[in-house]
Amino acid sequence: MPHAQIGPISVHLPEHVEDNATLKEQFPSWDLDLISEKTGIHQRHIAKPDETAADLAVQACEQLFERENLDRSSIDFVLLCTQTPDYPLPTTACLLQDRLGLRTQCGAIDFNLGCSGFVYGTAMADGLIRTGVAKKVLLVTAETYSKYIDENDRSLRTIFGDAAAATLITSADQPSLWGYQFGSDGSGADMLIVGNGGSRPAEDAIPPRHRKRWKSRLYMDGPSLINFTVEAIPRLVDEILTENGLSDDEIGHYLFHQATWKMLDQLRKRMEISPERLPVDLADVGNTVSCTLPILIDRMRQRDELVRNATNVLVGFGVGLSWGGCLWRDQYRDQS
Repeated sequence: MPHAQIGPISVHLPEHVEDNATLKEQFPSWDLDLISEKTGIHQRHIAKPDETAADLAVQACEQLFERENLDRSSIDFVLLCTQTPDYPLPTTACLLQDRLGLRTQCGAIDFNLGCSGFVYGTAMADGLIRTGVAKKVLLVTAETYSKYIDENDRSLRTIFGDAAAATLITSADQPSLWGYQFGSDGSGADMLIVGNGGSRPAEDAIPPRHRKRWKSRLYMDGPSLINFTVEAIPRLVDEILTENGLSDDEIGHYLFHQATWKMLDQLRKRMEISPERLPVDLADVGNTVSCTLPILIDRMRQRDELVRNATNVLVGFGVGLSWGGCLWRDQYRDQS
């Protein structure tokens, strides 16, 4: 039976960079030193007003095709994870298929999942490959949360950055992704939500968990999200390790969604994991939602930090509430 493996990754970041020094000039009353100390974020890439997640996705995919000399006709399926689609309909993945010049026999779907999206996407790609539906899946994550954020919003503007990542999921003889565990809790939808723009009337929309302090369409209750994360994620990891008969000392790296430094540091302490094994790498890009994990993997590959044949844990968590994790060996590096 064929198995999915995470192949090459290409990342595209918008040209415009918004750093904390610029924000300090615009908003002298903002304590950017304190904010960056908590978030670990010093700058973010922000899409232009007329630049969408699909535009970023096209750039990431084109870079992947060119760098890997990839035959476009070999792509069997496009999976696009985004919470900022071009339109409510049609699916942006279909637009992506056309803009990339992929064959019309290529499947294409969007899925709206945010911070856990990359893990979910690898699971869907694995299913497509295991069942023989596809041999090569283009897993694309693309987000422009900046479209939902008011410029005066100190809490969100200092955290979220825009990005896209194109990951080629290919068929392999040996399993490299396994031990998937998932979770969801819709009762926490009011922790991170855009309450307007859908088909539900505004008067019937889910209200924010607490008082809405800013004019942003996006609302986030950061403390509640941290509380959820430090409870749910250690339990998730324990379940994955127990189900697969593994112990902590058999794990190379814990690769977690790059939310903020504070959240990841609390997870490190709660799980008693050293900083070297649970990396934080978001200072120059911010929280890029579904793109954080492929960006992290790509950077660690470039720095040769992923030990060959080591078993790692991939975990995504956040908006939904949703979370998911799995075990992963980077077999693609064996071919490089």
